[in-house]
Amino acid sequence: MLFKDISTKHLVEVADIVTLSNPYELTVVGRYLWGEEIQDPEVFDKTDLCFLSGEPLPRCWHDSRYREKEVRRLRCGTHASEDGDYYQGA
Repeated sequence: MLFKDISTKHLVEVADIVTLSNPYELTVVGRYLWGEEIQDPEVFDKTDLCFLSGEPLPRCWHDSRYREKEVRRLRCGTHASEDGDYYQGA
């Protein structure tokens, strides 16, 4: 799968999609795509990669605690409207 390195804007090929979507893995092995020869594999931080459109990777791919507020709400019995981060519309 192809991604873009945010800092250099170069294309990065990542072959291991399982590691990429695992929120407990903070890095992924990939290769830059440039030149005619295949580049050596390098370790990339997931937060330094984005989709080719410029959209960042889903939070659930690099943050293992992305649902912590929702779980806390369910355990404590609070409603979503009581949380400060709840979207209430325009």
